[in-house]
Amino acid sequence: MAEIELKETHFLVSQTDEKGVITFANEDFSAVCGYSLEELVGKPHNIVRHPDMPKAAFKQLWDTIKSGKTWTGLVKNRAKSGDFYWVYATIMVSKNHEGETSYLSARKRATPEEIAEAEALYRTMV
Repeated sequence: MAEIELKETHFLVSQTDEKGVITFANEDFSAVCGYSLEELVGKPHNIVRHPDMPKAAFKQLWDTIKSGKTWTGLVKNRAKSGDFYWVYATIMVSKNHEGETSYLSARKRATPEEIAEAEALYRTMV
């Protein structure tokens, strides 16, 4: 599979409910991952999870955001085509006016140096 290289101008945004189901996705996210907005909304966000990503990394991510803190880090995702792309992600907790929790994720292009560091780290994780 080939790597999809994000452009400097790409800014991928999505929002999920507490269970990780996508409630919003922007056009950049749709374009990069290859799923239409209709295919994304209502689906679990792990629709783009790449099998190379260690479960321990996602456990840390979920532990962090469930505690109300913001998580930042690198994530390798899989596009609908099977190709992959790396993003530098920031995920934060959001509450609506009714007090319902959701998670907002904003992602940008990762640098080659960041990707190399993440790959080395993720190889050491279970």
